[in-house]
Formats: sequence, structure tokens, C-alpha cells
Amino acid sequence: MLSIFKHSKKHQQQLAQLPKISQSVVDIQTLYSPREFSQALIQAINSARRHIYLVVLYLEQDQGGHRILNALYHAKQSAPLLDIAILVDWHRAQRGRIGTTAANTNADWYCRMAQEHPGVDVPVYGVPVNTREALGVLHLKGFIVDDLVIYSGANLNDVYLQQLGRYRYDRYQIIRNLTLANTLLNYLKYHLITAPAVNRLDNVTSTKCFDIKHHTRRFRQNLREAGYSFVGAASQEELAITPLVGLGKQSPLNKIVHHLLCSTRDKLTLCTPYFNLPTLLVRDLIGLLRLGRQVEIIVGDKTANDFYIPEDQPFKIIGVLPYLYEINLRRFLSRLQRYVDNGQLVVRLWKENDNSYHLKGIWVDDEWQLITGNNFNPRSWRLDLENALLIHDPAQALHQQREHELMLIRTHTQAMRNFAELQNIADYPVKVRKLIRRLRRIRIDRLISHIL
Repeated sequence: MLSIFKHSKKHQQQLAQLPKISQSVVDIQTLYSPREFSQALIQAINSARRHIYLVVLYLEQDQGGHRILNALYHAKQSAPLLDIAILVDWHRAQRGRIGTTAANTNADWYCRMAQEHPGVDVPVYGVPVNTREALGVLHLKGFIVDDLVIYSGANLNDVYLQQLGRYRYDRYQIIRNLTLANTLLNYLKYHLITAPAVNRLDNVTSTKCFDIKHHTRRFRQNLREAGYSFVGAASQEELAITPLVGLGKQSPLNKIVHHLLCSTRDKLTLCTPYFNLPTLLVRDLIGLLRLGRQVEIIVGDKTANDFYIPEDQPFKIIGVLPYLYEINLRRFLSRLQRYVDNGQLVVRLWKENDNSYHLKGIWVDDEWQLITGNNFNPRSWRLDLENALLIHDPAQALHQQREHELMLIRTHTQAMRNFAELQNIADYPVKVRKLIRRLRRIRIDRLISHIL
């Protein structure tokens, strides 16, 4: 019993030592659907008085994306002194979707929008986290409007904003906190926008990848060392938030995720869209089970994966990914079936019609919750620039919001009773089955899992 206590105590001490920003409970609101998120973001843009900074992997040139960008141009026209900036991944903006041509990219659209609004400056910055997209992307999340932080793992397009019936499910929090907003804003201004590697994408004479290769390498190194700067004066007894940011395997964010899991005294819930956990997190979860803790994992069914291709549609190589993730999950459950049988381990698969699941987060002992866009996979762990908000709620001031959110997340899930409920490779479509076996022969499936 003493060794069990010591196991979690040292990790709890790491969390206790974190600087924390005080947060009023009346100024934090959880939204429960992508439609609410879409409406809240537009409303915040329309009511902005000082600044609007949107940071996201991509802003897509579809109905949902147009709605956001049009709102930003309208806001700037109405208030010329309003400080507006959009930050997106440099590489993602200059290609089409996977499997499509790059004849009309998001960057091309940004340029057209700028030309259609002469004299109205809404800059779109491309942030190159590495020299190639496969080696790292801008995966920061957060929309900063005056003293408001709207945090979600969602990107900005039709499916994330639920514009055409279908949706991609995520988490959505609205937090009014001037110190938090300024902390996130200052990081963007002083570590990203001013970097020589970061250039505007809404300019037809935009810089080419080759021209900034040297700057990008130096930028990546600087990002490893840069962090959020703030004074955390909150006590251990009050509702508080710690913003976290990091790049690379040894980043402060990764270390806190590890400490968070290992600090669990009773129960832990983890949500991730893709079951492809880093080795350290798998060890942490197994360690918790061996110590008698309750572990719940909520993951998307393979058909709720954004890379899933229905069998009646033409198959592309990228469509093998959901099957690889399911293989990982089946292997994990097979290894830990005894904990499923005794009720310690609960694994839920999320599926709802043809909608998809993009939800991430960690809840520990009704005291901590991590809000993040981090996928908890090897790519996010090693390659991408990630951030998160760690909420400490010792008095359970957010209990009602937290439980309602988790209830809704579980609504369209099915708990796995046995690993055999998941399909085996022999059950997959012929093209998928052949491709997986071919990849395994040359051992490239492991490389794929680390970069996608």
C-alpha cells in the first residue's frame, strides 16, 4: 500500500508545483456540440473590440471556412483598428486534401479574398514547424478574442462547424480570463509571427518553401525552448488553469501528460480519435491497471475516423489508417483482457451514423482535466507543435459541466467486452487486407503510424 501511495504522490507533487492562473467558475462554459461552437465563434468575432487571433491547423475554403473568413473581413471593415491575425500550418495550406490535386489550395483562396477586399488587412500567416509536413505541423489550437479564449481541437471547415448535416465531434470550452488570453496571445506574437520562417499566405508573391528552409530549421529549434510566460498566483485550493505548450518528445507538455496519468488515485478517462498511443502512455495505463485504478478509454470506431473510406467508394492508400488503428486497439485489448473482465478497464468505441470523432482529453479523479488538440500519438508526441489547458478543480466547481460533457461523449459509444468483438485482418476488405500484409512485409506500417 505504501508503494502505491508513493507511485502517485511524486507525480501529484509535479502537478502541484505548476504555476496556475486563477479562474472564476462563472467565466468558463462548456459547449456540447459543433453547432454551438460555430455560433459562439461567429458571435465572438462579431462582438470583438480589440483583437482576434485564430490559430488552427487549417481554415478550409468551403462553406464553413468562408463563413469564418467573411466574418473576419466584415469585422475589420467595421472596426479598422481591430487587430486580426490567422495562423495556419504553412504546408497544409499549400496543398489539397490528401488524395486530391493542389490546383486550388487554401493559400490561393486567402490571396483571392485579400484581392477582393483591398485596403482591408486580415493577414493569414503560414507557420512551418518543419521543412516537410510529414515531419511536423502547427497543431496549436485556440481562438483569442479580446479577453476570451475559445478552445477546441476542431479545425475550421464544414464538418467541424456542422454546416451541411454531417459533423466531426470535438470538445469546446469558452473561457473568459484576461491573463490566460494575454498569455496565449503573447506566445503567438513573440514566438511565431515575428519569426523569419513565418510568412503571409494571403500574398500572391508569397515566399517558397525552399527560401525559408534554413529559417525553418532554426525556428523549430527555437520552438523546442519557447514556452508560455505568465505569473501563476492561484492557490492549490481554487479553480485554476495552467496553459501548456511543447514540441518534441521531451517537451514540458508531454511530461505533464505523463505526470497527469500517473497521478491518478482512483479513476482516469482518456479520449483520443486514433488509438496509436506513445509507448510511455501505454506503460502508464498498464501501470495504473496493475495498481488497481479504473481506466476508461473512449476512442473512435474505425468508421468514425476522418480517413475512413466506405467500401462502396474508390479505395486510396490513406484509407488503410483506420484499420491500422483498430489493429493496435485489438492488440491492446487482447493483452489486457483480464482487466476488461474484472471491470477495471473500459474501452468505448464512438460511432454515430456517418459522422466522425475528433475528441481528445484527459479527466483524472474529478480534480484535473486536460483540454487539448493533442492526439496522444507518436506524431503529436515527437513531431507536431502542440498545446493544452490543464484545469485544476479541487473543489469540483465544474462538476456539473464535466459530468454532462462526459455523458454526452458516451452517448454514442459501445463498451467492448472482448477484444474479439473487433474485426481481425482476415475480416477486412480485400484491398485493405492485401495492402496491410504488403506493408508488414517491408515493415513500413510502423513508420506510417509514427507520421500520420
